[in-house]
Amino acid sequence: MPEDIDGQDTAEPLPLNEAEAVATRNLVFVAAERLFALHGFQGVSVRDITAEAGVNLASINYHFGSKDALLFDIFNRRTTELNRLRAKMLHEANSAHAGKPPVRAILHALIAPPVLWMDPKGERLVSVQFLIRARSEGTHQMRDVLRSDVSHLRRFSDALLAACPNLAPEEVYWRLHFSLGLVHNNRFAELDRLSTLSEGLTREYEIERLIARMVDFAEAGFLR
Repeated sequence: MPEDIDGQDTAEPLPLNEAEAVATRNLVFVAAERLFALHGFQGVSVRDITAEAGVNLASINYHFGSKDALLFDIFNRRTTELNRLRAKMLHEANSAHAGKPPVRAILHALIAPPVLWMDPKGERLVSVQFLIRARSEGTHQMRDVLRSDVSHLRRFSDALLAACPNLAPEEVYWRLHFSLGLVHNNRFAELDRLSTLSEGLTREYEIERLIARMVDFAEAGFLR
């Protein structure tokens, strides 16, 4: 029996039509991602989500099992999409360089996808805001994945090890770690602060130019 939510009986019948079920699940997913991204994981209730989605209060338990399971479903889908894009770009770099991509091409494949998602004019901003929240507010299950699942990074470390035979493997791993820090600490709020510090000299409106600046910096760390 599903648990009661806010004193409401969650066991009332829900539509079983497959098309309706898929549509309802998607409404809940999109509403939850947006609310969690804007207000944080603890600041959003099941009632908030179902009200935003315009669906039955029982929908979260029915379609996802619990609020935490819904959170993880969003997290899992968005990280999978992001890492698939990274893998695609790295594969393209391999193809373009006969299987031996240079450091810059590898770093571009690593850095560009999440930064493209951060574009305020793009369609993925909410998703990347959700993932940023997950790093600081995530459930135990999310934190465990972030700590232990490195399969998506292994292809980048392997590529960088091959591209940097002059560096000790330990150095390659550290410099990959610092390169990831560029992504995690260059949200647009920080860029606004930088613009204030530089009195407008660093204002950057072109996302591709921002990516190029970040790759320039990361590449220099591997080549010295």
